Amino acid sequence: MHLLALGLNHASAPLTLREKVSFPGDTVRDALADMRRHLSPLLPESAILSTCNRTEIYCATPEPAVAPAELTRWLARLGSTTGADAGQGLASHLYTLPNHEAVRHAFRVAAGLDSMVLGEPQILGQMKEAARFAQEAGAMGTHLHQLFQRSFAVAKEVRTTTEIGAHSVSMAAAAVRLARRIFEDLRETRVLFVGAGEMIELAATHFAAQHPAQMTVANRTAERAERLAQRFGAQAMRLADLPEQLDRFDIVVSCTASSLPIIGLGMVERASRARKRRPIFMVDLAVPRDIEPEVGRLDDVFLYTVDDLGKVVQSGVESRQAAVAQAEAIIETSVGQYMQWLAGRQAVPTIRALHARGETLKAQELERARRLLARGESPEQVLESLANALTGKFLHGPTSLLQRPGPDHSTVVRVIEHLLPARNERSGK
Repeated sequence: MHLLALGLNHASAPLTLREKVSFPGDTVRDALADMRRHLSPLLPESAILSTCNRTEIYCATPEPAVAPAELTRWLARLGSTTGADAGQGLASHLYTLPNHEAVRHAFRVAAGLDSMVLGEPQILGQMKEAARFAQEAGAMGTHLHQLFQRSFAVAKEVRTTTEIGAHSVSMAAAAVRLARRIFEDLRETRVLFVGAGEMIELAATHFAAQHPAQMTVANRTAERAERLAQRFGAQAMRLADLPEQLDRFDIVVSCTASSLPIIGLGMVERASRARKRRPIFMVDLAVPRDIEPEVGRLDDVFLYTVDDLGKVVQSGVESRQAAVAQAEAIIETSVGQYMQWLAGRQAVPTIRALHARGETLKAQELERARRLLARGESPEQVLESLANALTGKFLHGPTSLLQRPGPDHSTVVRVIEHLLPARNERSGK
């Protein structure tokens, strides 16, 4: 069995492509079920990690030469990409990482080293959710279970022994920083949060620290909106009321699991006219996007996506290079340990076959010895014959290998020498 990681992220693909192959919220469950229906024999183990910055498939496959092409076709079909994106266009943005490269990548992702925000902690929770979805779908076998569990352990060690997360600028903090460029005093602004998930909660925490004049949470599920609003002393609003209420807000932060935009160009145009050219600062943290990209062309509307915020959070990365080096060393050691476990796992069938062969030889020679004893042969001669037969059959394989010339002959010699007992053992000392 071979490990494989295939996907795209903020570094390999633009937002316009990432949102086409994104599986927000519970749609990951449907995607996993579809993958198992179409690719189950090829991918007996699989998991999907889908966030605003990446969509990645981790799998164990017996056919590593075939799996990447099949996965690419499946991803293009399920993501509804067409034209060039469905073929070479999509493939040109994908990375395919086999075995130890897949392990290293998973560990780096869990530790926050591959994130747009270096060291950000949210990705670990998203990986745990991906593992849970795979477990519930029956797609989490031994290889992936070990991979994810060790990823979580590596992430914990990196965060507790290095400064990788120190002074990191989150997407939410970057949004506040950009808002200050538009509005002189955030205490005079009205802020609307669309959605009620983890990213919106994080954004609300950062904006609440600026003490805006008003904060409102809009969500399809009213109970979740009210619950989050109560935490921050904010108001709750029905998502259906957004078109009529949008002009009231100076700042809009949106992050939902919708597969289509929920804030369109026409809606924002009407709000902008009603505001009489007062600026609107809008942040779209969702992938796929919640706000139609054409909105950014409007005068007095300042629209930022996750990729835009990513450029802001890169500041300060240089100061953490020592922590990055330390984290990479931890990851490299852990990769070696996992690959040793995997090698041992792959040797299990051979070990079982070797034991079965030994048991077969033993049974054959015991049966032969019993027949000789039943015929009245001398027990001493029978025992000597039994020992000679077992010794001959045990030595036949290694002796044949040693007598067979070939490019691997020196390796065979070293392996057999390793199997021989040490001198002290042979002498009984």
